[in-house]
Amino acid sequence: MSHKRILSIGECMVELAASAPGTYRQGFAGDTFNTAWHMRRVLPASWEVAYLTCIGTDPMSDRMLAFMAESGIATDAVTRLPRATPGLYMIDTDASGERSFTYWRSASAARHLADDPDQLARATDGADLVYVSGITLAILSPQARDTLLTILAQVKATGRDVAFDSNLRPGLWETPRIMRETLMAAAGAATIALPTWPDEAALCDDANEEAVIARYRGAGVAEVVVKSGPGPARIVSDRGTWQVAPAGRVAPVDTTGAGDSFNAAYLAARLTGAPEPEAARAAHALAGKVIGERGALCAV
Repeated sequence: MSHKRILSIGECMVELAASAPGTYRQGFAGDTFNTAWHMRRVLPASWEVAYLTCIGTDPMSDRMLAFMAESGIATDAVTRLPRATPGLYMIDTDASGERSFTYWRSASAARHLADDPDQLARATDGADLVYVSGITLAILSPQARDTLLTILAQVKATGRDVAFDSNLRPGLWETPRIMRETLMAAAGAATIALPTWPDEAALCDDANEEAVIARYRGAGVAEVVVKSGPGPARIVSDRGTWQVAPAGRVAPVDTTGAGDSFNAAYLAARLTGAPEPEAARAAHALAGKVIGERGALCAV
């Protein structure tokens, strides 16, 4: 298989995941990084998985960069900023595995990842697929958002793939209107969208999954995959319509990163030639493994 490159863009953070009452395990994670990390594990070695972000020059940033490299993720698109540091978040889970987060990210270096249009254009130029999320866009300044959206539209215009997960986090946005307008602009630049129901109801008051699909298809997305937690994934593309349920019920330990890992397995399967239903089955299987462990990353 010829060499292919995937570029995931976003924020990798310091993760503190509860391992016992009052005890936390330190790691590194973040929605688009989680997807990149899992894609590296399920794709053939001939595929390169790269991550674009900004980090600091502090010791924790050193360890983060080393972790990326040790995980097999290309770091040539990582920019280091003096006097900057990564964001940090803490995960707490309840008895059902549902999680709650506490964030320290207002001064995260990743907020500057799209400040340099030329660097962003160079980094995306050689990518066969570029992956971004709503969180990627939410942490940027308005000008940097416009820069990233322009670059993504250029990638799509050249016939390459752009995958987008809206990953709604209303608290990161200035207003609901800005959130809606920006996320739908990103959908317009995407070839594959991976939204989540019922989160999308908060975006545009969609009544059901079919309304979500219609909205994204109307924006110009060729392939829409609506995730629904333990429920079936609904998929619509130019090739057909499918509904694919998980193979079995998994008792969750920690649901952190479930959607990110679903995206990773789905995209990896599609990129290596699997049809949509087969890709969704692989995605459900990986997400089931992830929610059975604590933290966002799960060895495959």
